Amino acid sequence: MAREYDIPTIVTSCLAIAMTISYFIVPAEGKQIFLVFMVISWFIVAICWLALKSTQYMHRLGGHDHDEKKKLATNYGQRQHTVQLSSSELNRAKAELSADLETLQSSLKNKDTEIENLKAEITSLQTLVEIEKLRAELANLKALAAKESAKKK
Repeated sequence: MAREYDIPTIVTSCLAIAMTISYFIVPAEGKQIFLVFMVISWFIVAICWLALKSTQYMHRLGGHDHDEKKKLATNYGQRQHTVQLSSSELNRAKAELSADLETLQSSLKNKDTEIENLKAEITSLQTLVEIEKLRAELANLKALAAKESAKKK
């Protein structure tokens, strides 16, 4: 297994070593500040080393294939499922989804025309209801007119 080195880890390690050596060289008046510098630099080394190990772990976990792959991540509840698809699988899925989309669009157009037909039918029914109301009013007016003419005679 090839060892991987990280430049920031190496640089901060050199700084921490220099601060540690300087702590033992400086006079007693400067030791306190160099102690602070030394602790901070070793803390930065630890953070860089943890970041390097985390990156290495994630690369090992992911398994770098040179084949073009796309990751599809979906969340179900609290768990995350990751699926890797090759480009041919991705193209096939894309074609299937395009066909489904076209089917849905055509059925949607059919539904739109059906809705328009229903709206026209409702409008004609409303017109018929209005005509019947007018006929009823006309019949009532004729009945009232007949009563009025009967009273006058």
